[in-house]
Amino acid sequence: MTSVLVTGGAGYVGSTLVPMLFDEGYQVRVFDNLMHGGQGLLSCFSRRNFEFVRGDVRDEAAVAKALKNADVVIHLAAIVGYPTCKKDPNLAEDVNLHGTISVKKCRAPAQLIIFASTGSNYGAVPNQVCTEDTPLNPLTLYGLTKTEAESHLLEAGNVIVYRFTTAFGLSPRMRLDLLVNDFVFSALKRKQLIIYEKTYRRSFVHVRDIARALVFAIQNAERMVDNVYNVGSESMNASKEEVALRIRDKLDFLLHFADFGHDEDERNYEVSYAKIRSLGFETTISLDEGIHELIQGLEVLDVPRAYSNV
Repeated sequence: MTSVLVTGGAGYVGSTLVPMLFDEGYQVRVFDNLMHGGQGLLSCFSRRNFEFVRGDVRDEAAVAKALKNADVVIHLAAIVGYPTCKKDPNLAEDVNLHGTISVKKCRAPAQLIIFASTGSNYGAVPNQVCTEDTPLNPLTLYGLTKTEAESHLLEAGNVIVYRFTTAFGLSPRMRLDLLVNDFVFSALKRKQLIIYEKTYRRSFVHVRDIARALVFAIQNAERMVDNVYNVGSESMNASKEEVALRIRDKLDFLLHFADFGHDEDERNYEVSYAKIRSLGFETTISLDEGIHELIQGLEVLDVPRAYSNV
């Protein structure tokens, strides 16, 4: 049985991914410091093929112990997003860069690393479609740490790097700081939504499709190793305004487009996903389907701000 170690496995992506790994018959070990709690994994503890290890990727001894007997490492552990990284720059650099170096240093050469990176590495590239060969120009500490971490792993080899576009959708460990999730929450719960930089374009990918992509990497590692892949769908390239109007098609709320406000990440681009699609991977959940799911789920959920990543 293939053994998979998931760092940061109690988080937004990890808590969605782990049950999928069970379904594929993998032995799963989650390594997480539980900085956002572990409730998203509660249903996993009844599984015989599940193990949880509490620890931090900055602790090399703990990382080395967690890596023991793992065939594949899915490295999700990170301080995610530019606001969170800006709030504690030292922590962001320690976790995103030095934590990744720790995983690289402690793994055996035969242990494949699948690394969750980000489209924020591209920076601002308006009027351009980003491919994996587009020069990287990160504008925030989040993008900088992820770009440097990518470089270290690719230099070491036996790695698959995924540049995920902006995630959205329901997860056992919910986040509200993601753009679509935040827009739906504000429209549903506050009955109003104020948007700046309405023409800025993003790509989006549902959290379950992110998890599917990670499983796909395990199952297609020989074809994918030592390469970088954008993960998402061209059908979900949309402006902030377009996202808001799609939500308004389903909800009644006050929508205002403001002339103030600025996104320090300056993500304003479209992305090509032709490279991973050529291998047979395509996303399955549309933006409209994800918005509908969020409306239904957040309606019945008492969601405190603790669900935010900030």
